[in-house]
Amino acid sequence: MAKPPRLKLRAHDATDMDVVASVLQDALVPLTEATFVRRDRRFVMVLNRFMWERVEEAELEAREKAVRQPSGAGSAEAGGDESGDAAFHEADPRPTYHRTHCGVTFDKVEAVRIRGIDQADRNQILNLLTIATEPKRIELHFSGGGRILLEVAAVRCHLEDFDEPWPTWSLPGHQEGRGGPAGDLDGAKPAG
Repeated sequence: MAKPPRLKLRAHDATDMDVVASVLQDALVPLTEATFVRRDRRFVMVLNRFMWERVEEAELEAREKAVRQPSGAGSAEAGGDESGDAAFHEADPRPTYHRTHCGVTFDKVEAVRIRGIDQADRNQILNLLTIATEPKRIELHFSGGGRILLEVAAVRCHLEDFDEPWPTWSLPGHQEGRGGPAGDLDGAKPAG
């Protein structure tokens, strides 16, 4: 199977930012990898992005793998050896999803305000739920109620994947009525 292309997007208005928000939903952001470069009027984040664009493909492959599994698994005829050891094709038919490292830059940033995030705890990993955009304001919403508000002269955002995807069996989920994710930290991989 051919490698999927790395995602690269630019946003210049609220409609474009809705696309960016959908792509970045459930991204994991180490607080150490988010910074405001005041002299350049730029807010930059390195995050690990859940690849929502590959979910359908992963679930289809899992269904096909489940159908291909022969009955009598573990027998020599099914591909296992005579000792009863399982063959590779008998692996768990769960979908294999993917995450990748991604850089996100917001330009023309005039001020950054942080609410509900303990900035002293630099080791925390934030889970990005969504991004709300107005003409002069971009608001990043994280699980647990944390927010980063960017006051901007104009909407200017650039997003680019920069690493090879890695597999995870975790599909981000959201608990009903609690406003936060069920969790997907086992899909985390440190930047670097």
